[in-house]
Amino acid sequence: MNATELVTAAWSMATHVTDVLALIPAAEPEPKGIDTEGVVGFFASKVAPILLAVLGVIFIGRASKGEISKVLTSSAIAIVGLAFIAGAATLFFVGDYIIDLIFE
Repeated sequence: MNATELVTAAWSMATHVTDVLALIPAAEPEPKGIDTEGVVGFFASKVAPILLAVLGVIFIGRASKGEISKVLTSSAIAIVGLAFIAGAATLFFVGDYIIDLIFE
C-alpha cells in the first residue's frame, strides 16, 4: 500500500510540474547580427539631409561674404564626397547580388 501511495503522489507531482512548465513562455531566438539595412536606412533618411542642410547654410554664408571661389571649391569637394558615398551604397547592392549569385 505504501508503494501505491508513493506512485500516486509522484504521478500527481509530475503532472503538476508539467502544468507549471507549460505556463512558461518559450524563449525568443537571440538576434543573429547587426541590422545593417536599418543602420544604412537611418543614415540615409535622418543624418544625410541634416548634413546637407548644414553644408548649404555654410555655402550661403560664404557666398554672401563674397568668397565665391571658396564656395565653388567646397561645393566641388562636397559633390565628390557625395559621389563616393553613392558609390559605397552601390557596392552594398552589387556585393549582395554577387553573393547571391555565387552561393545559390
